[in-house]
Amino acid sequence: MSKELKTGIVAVLIIAIFVWGYNFLKGKNLLDPNSRQFKVEYSNIGGLSKASLVTINGLKVGKVDKIKFNKENDKKGHLVVSFSMDNDFQFSKNSVVKIYSPSPLGGSNLAIIPDYEGETAVSGDLLKGEIESSLFTSIGEKLDPLQEKLERVIVSADSLFKNINNVLDLKTQKSLKTSVKTLEYTLFDIKKSVHTASGILDSTAVDLKETIRNTRYITENLAKVSDTLANSNIGGVIRKSEITLNSVNTILDGIDKGKGSLGKFVNDNAMYDNLTNVSKELELLLREMKLNPKRFVHFSLFGKRAKPYDPKKNEKNETSQ
Repeated sequence: MSKELKTGIVAVLIIAIFVWGYNFLKGKNLLDPNSRQFKVEYSNIGGLSKASLVTINGLKVGKVDKIKFNKENDKKGHLVVSFSMDNDFQFSKNSVVKIYSPSPLGGSNLAIIPDYEGETAVSGDLLKGEIESSLFTSIGEKLDPLQEKLERVIVSADSLFKNINNVLDLKTQKSLKTSVKTLEYTLFDIKKSVHTASGILDSTAVDLKETIRNTRYITENLAKVSDTLANSNIGGVIRKSEITLNSVNTILDGIDKGKGSLGKFVNDNAMYDNLTNVSKELELLLREMKLNPKRFVHFSLFGKRAKPYDPKKNEKNETSQ
């Protein structure tokens, strides 16, 4: 082998090693058959930079190689991100590559959201890109409507205070002070009433306790009386009372039917009339004996004759008395 040939071979090897080393330092392994490259287009990369990680479900599968502007007229200002994968994980062209921030203070990375429907993605394909809202961006988006509402509230409050200042003139302020003072007096009276009511309730509570104690005493006495009645032969007394009442009813029934002397006396009208007449005649006799005792008793110490009975004169004497 000639010296020139050896020199050429060494030069080619040096160039090959240099190219391989340069790509290796950039994260490309030219000797790895699974290495693939993809492109994604974004309107804003949100802090993404070269050497940012590429992950699938949190596992690192590659890194960003290049970021450049799109030169097409209709997409000026858009950014094309090229990244390489050293993993043989297969996914379709419908997969989404999303820019996300792993921490609020850290940089951005790429996350492949794999989709398995459709044609399998191959090296050099352009994939669909999305940007995930960061924590601060999300908070800002949520605070924007709140800020607008807060500004409207502040404007309304300012208008309200202006109207209040216009309404509250000196006269109104004096009236308001008087109303507040009246309210203080009212609250003081209410406090006194509550204190008085509290005292009444305390006194009532004492009386109620005494009433409950008396009620308990009465209940105990009733229980004792109930026990005494339960232990006594009240059933026999009731039976004897029933027998006595039945006997009385029998006697009264006999009297009502005219049985016996008492029944005849009660039910015989002729006997009643005779007794009435006898009573009247006895009354007349006693009156006559009182008015004219000489008619019935003849007694004279000196033998003087008694005056004869004169009915008319007697009637006159009865009338005068």
